[in-house]
Amino acid sequence: MASGPVNEGTNRGSMWELDQNLDQPMDEEAGRLRSMYREKKFSAILVMRLAFQSLGVVFGDLGTSPLYVFYNTFPHGVEDAEDVIGALCLIIYSLTLIPLLKYVFVVLRANDNGQGGTFALYSLLCRHARVSTIPNQHRTDEQLTTYSRHTYDESSLAAKVKRWLESHAYKKNALLILVLVGTCMAIGDGILTPVISVLSASGGIKVNHPKMSNDVVVLVAVVILIGLFSLQHCGTDKVGWLFAPIVLLWFLLIGAIGALNIWKYDSSVLKAFYPIYIYRYFRRRKRDSWISLGGILLSITGTEALFADLCHFPVLAVQISFTLVVFPCLLLAYTGQAAYIIHHSEHVSDAFYRSIPDGVYWPMLIVATAASIVASQATISATFSIIKQAQALGCFPRVKVVHTSSKFLGQIYIPDINWVLMILCIAVTVGFKNQSQIGNAYGTAVVIVMVVTTFLMIPIMLLVWRSHWILVSIFTTLSLSVELPYLSAVLFKVDQGGWVPLVIAAAFLVVMYVWHYCTVKRYELEVHSRVSMAWMLGLGPSLGLVRVPGIGFVYTELASGVPHIFSHFITNLPAIHSVVVFICIKYLPVYTVPLEERFLVKRIGPKSFHMFRCVTRYGYKDLHKKDDDFEKMLFDSLSLFVRLERMMEGHSDSDEYYSPQATQATDKSIALTASQNGNCHHGIVPARSPCRENTTSTVGSSGQTSKTTSDELEFLNRCKEAGVVHILGNTIVRARRNSGVVNKIAVDYIYAFLRRVCRENSVIFNVPHESLLNVGQMFYI
Repeated sequence: MASGPVNEGTNRGSMWELDQNLDQPMDEEAGRLRSMYREKKFSAILVMRLAFQSLGVVFGDLGTSPLYVFYNTFPHGVEDAEDVIGALCLIIYSLTLIPLLKYVFVVLRANDNGQGGTFALYSLLCRHARVSTIPNQHRTDEQLTTYSRHTYDESSLAAKVKRWLESHAYKKNALLILVLVGTCMAIGDGILTPVISVLSASGGIKVNHPKMSNDVVVLVAVVILIGLFSLQHCGTDKVGWLFAPIVLLWFLLIGAIGALNIWKYDSSVLKAFYPIYIYRYFRRRKRDSWISLGGILLSITGTEALFADLCHFPVLAVQISFTLVVFPCLLLAYTGQAAYIIHHSEHVSDAFYRSIPDGVYWPMLIVATAASIVASQATISATFSIIKQAQALGCFPRVKVVHTSSKFLGQIYIPDINWVLMILCIAVTVGFKNQSQIGNAYGTAVVIVMVVTTFLMIPIMLLVWRSHWILVSIFTTLSLSVELPYLSAVLFKVDQGGWVPLVIAAAFLVVMYVWHYCTVKRYELEVHSRVSMAWMLGLGPSLGLVRVPGIGFVYTELASGVPHIFSHFITNLPAIHSVVVFICIKYLPVYTVPLEERFLVKRIGPKSFHMFRCVTRYGYKDLHKKDDDFEKMLFDSLSLFVRLERMMEGHSDSDEYYSPQATQATDKSIALTASQNGNCHHGIVPARSPCRENTTSTVGSSGQTSKTTSDELEFLNRCKEAGVVHILGNTIVRARRNSGVVNKIAVDYIYAFLRRVCRENSVIFNVPHESLLNVGQMFYI
């Protein structure tokens, strides 16, 4: 099915006309919203400042690779100078094809309004094709200002790819698993990067003290790691300003030392820029050359973190810092090391420190240690961003997310994940102690993430960019021609440390997939067991139902229909509040939902029922902390709805009911808008629900009725003064008795454990404990 058209002249969050004379102002307002939520344009001075700051967050991992690349490439020593030239040639062209051409100039453009990583790619695909496995999507979601969807010519390649992706559920699940694999490997990268970077830097102490025990080096590395993770609560903005000068100094020093070594030892090493030496390297060393790819791969580690950390900085800033500073300095550093190794082949294991002039050895050791800490920061920040996106899209348990910057909402800190990463980093450091085996594990995680990104970019280029298939083929061929040989080489070393990221990724994959599977199943059961409107209209004094003063906010995952938890509550306690609001809080596959379009309100049943539904929508970049006054915002939305409802008389269906003969539901909803300063203005958005709420009878409510708008507003105010109660469903999920062993383990043990340790809904929604009421129910899946 083709998606609905999106036209620049059409108001996606369009204001439904209250009067024809208001058309033009409303169109202008919609245009203002679209402009506001496009990618921001930064001044030249700000771009250069952010480019400088990005050095301290994005490029630390990529920049510290010279510490350990040649050692892991030639762990048994160098036999021939031509081998060094061939390895250097591979490093040069790997840096050129993957970080420079693939990521900096292609993949970074696939960001979702500044958000990077595999989940950002997935959110783009979910908006351009119906591949999302989360079933709570609503047609009104596509009318958001920040939502984009294209129309395709039915005979075009993009339309064919779209239909192919949407044709079967297993393809959607396969796409989700591919995204989860890439995400989990990126998390593994976030664990291994601090280990190998810090261990390699602290290992420089042994150059001047060769008799020093390796345990001392490990102890120093552990102390540095503890200090690094303890700094994370300060935030990326402060850490970036602290680390950026260190990384800039690091790049300038390794570039200068590399140039000095080229001049001092052997300038003929520059012939490695001829690609013919790659062919000669493989022809001469045969199987050994293929095995050495695992070490050469480490020269491009940190590239995926470059994309995942994009939420912290604009694309242009990252491109400037990489092309002007990072890329040329890395080329000089590797070339200078190669020149040194050709004349001192016995020093290949510690070539970086041996090639440093004597006068600057200790200052360089200090800078290298500081730079390794910065390198760890890049992947730690990327891991936080990935976890936040996974949580927002229903693929990770609820954890506390702290935004550390009021200027840049992408800069976050997740305490729980931070300490888990620290413990795993220390465990790997103490457990292995061997830099070579850690290098094998590190390479495995990195190359798998790269391959996943390449495969995700294919539908992105076809559906989102509408690129010609020849360009897509060229991009895919060039990327895989580099990545697949590296992948085959690191998989050969699975038993030599490569199993570590596979085990870590497998554990996170189980957590993510089980959480997502049970979340979807629970939602499907909620939909199947929801209450009919006929039952709602049958409520009244004859059933002994009592309306007590106050407002009841009933939280549910349903975007339409009355949840089963409400009937469960009424059955056990036949009393409800004078005003009942069913609240559905959900995330959409968009980076943000503007505050002006966040709340979608409609009335349920006749006015005398005083029952409403409010769907509150967030993007994966949004933070509930912005809505600390969530209760007040809800009440303001209800009040605005009542006022607008009177103005829409003749257009709203608030007083109409659906009959059993209805063939299509037409819920007309009101999207409430609020200005940034808190003063409400309004916009009315037509919305159509895919779910039917049928009624067979109309029975009066025992609650008070309001004849006019002012009466109902006064009624709402009196109910607010009487008190507000937040009713949350505490749904327990169990596996059916006839379920298989795998399903029982996943549901009864893994999911149950995750529900116990994750944050409560009341904390996520900022619900005060004194007004919280939990209602329990059990579902079998």
